Amino acid sequence: MRVVSLVPSLTEAVAVSVPGALVGATDWCTHPADLDVTRVGGTKNPGIERIVALAPDLVIANEEENREPDLAALRAAGLTVLVTEVRDVPQAFTELARVLEACGAGSRPRWLDEAEAAWAAPELAETRSTAVVPIWRRPWMVLGRDTFAGDVLARLGVDHLYTGHAERYPRVPLEELRAGAPDLVVLPDEPYRFTADDGPEAFPGLSCALVSGRHLTWYGPSLAEAPRVLGAALRAARR
Repeated sequence: MRVVSLVPSLTEAVAVSVPGALVGATDWCTHPADLDVTRVGGTKNPGIERIVALAPDLVIANEEENREPDLAALRAAGLTVLVTEVRDVPQAFTELARVLEACGAGSRPRWLDEAEAAWAAPELAETRSTAVVPIWRRPWMVLGRDTFAGDVLARLGVDHLYTGHAERYPRVPLEELRAGAPDLVVLPDEPYRFTADDGPEAFPGLSCALVSGRHLTWYGPSLAEAPRVLGAALRAARR
């Protein structure tokens, strides 16, 4: 198989599970760190001609991360495109198994079994927390309804305040976010790179949890350690 991946988390999953299958990946595909394949641009602006020139047997994409016009152009060029949809943790496991099988995996990888076991009974805090989860600033945007990251947090005992919003990633004025008085403000380091010096200062008086965006939003090998890594960061912020 010759595979091009347009999704960073799927790139990592394929790279560690089907060595040698990947021939192309986006500029944002940072894991594994030593991945040596042709780079084909961004997730939102992939180089169609560059991908076609690689003559892949399969292009893997995601309905949220990649734009339909780009996927349509790849199909029009005669390429097979597999598009995933991941809105919660169980769906992530189903889609990962489907992708790996399509990429030629001869057996189910151990990390996928370990990830499912880790999420079967994650360690929870004694009481549930409420949170707002910014993913961008200037303008401020937060997790809304029906998101994978929102489901991840809910399974760790954190309910974000905009889970019932009409939009999946609504823009919300900072004053409104503060007025919601959540127990936590969860600040991931991607897609916007929130840091100790860039983010918490906007929420004076509120507890802020700086978390790994890869563990919060990626569906791949990082799922195996995500409950432990995220749980520790969330608990530390509540102390």
